[in-house]
Amino acid sequence: MQVPELNARRKEFEALNAQVLDISVDSIPSHIAWRREEVGPVEVPLCADFYPHAEVTRQFGVLREGPPVAGISERAAFVVDKNGKIAFAKVYPIDQLPNIEELLGALRGLA
Repeated sequence: MQVPELNARRKEFEALNAQVLDISVDSIPSHIAWRREEVGPVEVPLCADFYPHAEVTRQFGVLREGPPVAGISERAAFVVDKNGKIAFAKVYPIDQLPNIEELLGALRGLA
């Protein structure tokens, strides 16, 4: 699972002066249930971009809006620099977790 892996490695991100956020189109009640029943407590903030609103997901271009599956987001990772510019972006196959080493490398490249 993506969030537990990011949570377990959050100190590596913090050492690079980075804040990890998980943004999904799931609702806040869904996040609460997921933490309670699936993964337990995590320190990585879970942000709800709940569909049909999904404004953040739409702006980042990763909302699936048409058939066969609408209203879910792609599995994607972004690194946003201190100026608010996207410094790294990658969409992964839905069944593949983002490569954490790739993300850390992108952050190192900002230093």
